[in-house]
Formats: sequence, C-alpha cells, structure tokens
Amino acid sequence: MSEVTRGKVSAGLARRRRKERLFRLCGMLATTVGIVFLVVFFADLIGKGSSAFRQTFLRLEISFDTAVIAPQGSIDLQYADFDLLARNALRDLFPDVSGRNPLRELNRLLSVGAGYQLRDMLQQDPGLLGSVQSVWLPASSSVDMLRKGNIDASIDAALRPISDAQLAWVAALQRDGRLELRWNRAFFSNGDSREPELAGIRGALMGSFYMLLVTLALALPIGVAAAIYLEEFAPRNRWSDLIEVNINNLAAVPSIVFGLLGLAVFINWATLPRSAPLVGGLVLALLTLPVIIIASRAAIKSVPPSIRDAALGLGASRMQVVFHHVMPLSLPGMLTGAIIGMSRALGESAPLLMIGMVAFIVDVPGGFSDPATALPVQIYLWADSPERAFAERTSAAIMVLLGFLMLMNLAAVVLRKRMEQKW
Repeated sequence: MSEVTRGKVSAGLARRRRKERLFRLCGMLATTVGIVFLVVFFADLIGKGSSAFRQTFLRLEISFDTAVIAPQGSIDLQYADFDLLARNALRDLFPDVSGRNPLRELNRLLSVGAGYQLRDMLQQDPGLLGSVQSVWLPASSSVDMLRKGNIDASIDAALRPISDAQLAWVAALQRDGRLELRWNRAFFSNGDSREPELAGIRGALMGSFYMLLVTLALALPIGVAAAIYLEEFAPRNRWSDLIEVNINNLAAVPSIVFGLLGLAVFINWATLPRSAPLVGGLVLALLTLPVIIIASRAAIKSVPPSIRDAALGLGASRMQVVFHHVMPLSLPGMLTGAIIGMSRALGESAPLLMIGMVAFIVDVPGGFSDPATALPVQIYLWADSPERAFAERTSAAIMVLLGFLMLMNLAAVVLRKRMEQKW
C-alpha cells in the first residue's frame, strides 16, 4: 500500500472515529438531560406533595356533655351537636374571647370534620358519655397551611387567609403544645371533600380498582383469544389483513375518541348509569384491547416454529399444539402486554371525563354501578381548585398514582424474567 493510499485510509478512519465520538457524546448528553429533567420533576413533586401526608391536629379537652348529646336521656347521633362540644372546648382555652365575630374567627381554627370525629368516637364507645377526654382534632386548612409554612404571616392581613387574632391564637396553642403535625390518615381513608383537610383519595382508589377489574375481565380473555385466532387459525387473506391493520390503527387512536364511543354506546344507547365504574371499565377495555392483542401476537410469534412442527409430528391436533405448547411459552409476553395495557388504563382520564366521571363524588363506591371517580380524574379536579391546600394534595395523589404505575411495570418485568424461556 502506497503512502498516499495509507494517508487517505488513516484520514477516513480518523473522520469516522470523530463522528463516532460525537455521536456518543450526543447520546450521553441527551441521556443526562433526560435524567436531570426527571430528577427535577420528582424533586418538585415530592417537595410539594410530601407535606400532604401529614396534617395539623389540635388537642382539646372534650367534655362529652350529656346535656348536649343526650338531652332526653338517649343518645341520638343524628341530631346531637358534636360541633358544639369542640367549640366549647376551644373557647375554654381562650375565655377572654367574646363577641359574635371574634368567636366565629376562633371557631374557624377547627376543621368542620371535628364534630364527625367526635361522633365516631362516641359511636364506637358509648361509655365516653359524660366523661372528659383529651382528643386530637383536625385543624382547619388555613391553620394547617400556616403550620407548614405555606402562609406568610408578615404580609398584610387583607392578603392572607388568616387574621391577626387567629395568628395570636395559633401561636398560643403552639406554646402550649396543643398543635402538632401528625400522619394524615384521612388522605387514604376519606372520599373527596370541599374542605381540603378532609379530602382523601379512597373514593378515587376504589373507583379505579373497580374499573380495572372490569377492564381486566374483558380485555385479557378477548385480547388473548383474538391474538391466538389471528396467529394460529385465521386464513391469510384480505379480511385478516384488514383486521390486522385496523387493530394497529386502534392502538394509536386518541383516548378521548374511546370516551366519545362509550358515551354514545354505553350511556346514550344502552342507558347504563353515568359516572359508574362499570361504564368506565367498558371504555377502558376498548382502549386496552388493541395493546393486549398486539403484545399477545408478538409473544406468539416469538415461539419457534420447530416446537409446533414437533408437536404436530407426534400427532397433536392444532388445538393441543396451541394450548399445550404455544400458550405456556408465550404466556410471559402476554402477561407483560396485559400489565402494560392495564397501567395505561390506570393513568387515563380523558375518556372518563366524557362519560361523566368528573362529577364531585363524596361517598366511597361500594360496587360497580355506584357513582365514582378515578384517581387521574381526582387529580384533575384538585388541580383545578384555587386553594393552596389542594395543591399539595394534588401532588400527593400524583405520587400515589406514579407509585402504582411503577409497581405494575415492575411486576411486568419480574414476571417476564421469571417465566420466559430461552432456546
């Protein structure tokens, strides 16, 4: 090789190596930027939402006065004024407060849910009647935001949701050790509420749970059966090609289109109840079905043809080949596709908005036909609220939703690793 040729080859190799290094650098830069954005997102989300898992509580000496709870000698939980018990205990701490407006401001330090907590306590233990108990009651959302540092007490009183007198009372309660941040059990045990300190995600979680049950019961068997038929039994003609093209197209259709379909078919035509997990599950099943079919077909295609040929050569029927050999080997891929489809269904909100699941639902659903909402829709509702206390609950609900999605995707990875077979 001449010196000229060797020089051209060396120059060409140097150019290719520079391009390769540049390409690697661009890949590393893109990966680093993605990781930075992800870290910033999670840091901001956790910083805003972690405070929602703790709630400010106020310790009061509650006197379960018989004259208030059972004036006629018998307990009537429906008409007893438990809020009065909490207000009386709070006023006993500040006996110098008088007048209608100052007393109203003092009472606003307590949550409206304080009376419900006292009612539940007496319902569980009727022996509390006539006794005095030290009880931690939920404070109002303004006190909670002040305690967490989300309200600037130095600004003008007209610009903050808590007055100067309330600031002084809160400071006195803190000095006496009567204000404390505790685990916010209501966030996981309560349904939605217009009061931030009482709002929880249990109703949305149960609604999502019922919907996913309906979705799994319909989409998994239908999707797997359709994939088996198209791969193993359907003749190769224009009709099967048309079905395959339409399945691939349905997987790319915007989710809100499925919501419009559910509104037209399940609600307007079939007259199923609006805002019910049953209808939501049917809509999400239509949304998930193409994903499961495509994943199941890919899993079936991955089974080597030699296994089918060997089973047929030993006298097995086509049905036996599919259910005794192909199905067990393709099951990891099918389950992975099903879990990925279910995780997509769990995070969808647009189709649910179209079928009325955006309604304000306080009660926790007890069945498939009860009015309910879903966790993504609950996040949407809270994000639309102007109150600062709902902002932290929005971030906390997003954290819970992301946690479930991560668990589902982790389950898909684990199942695939444990069940897959290599040849």
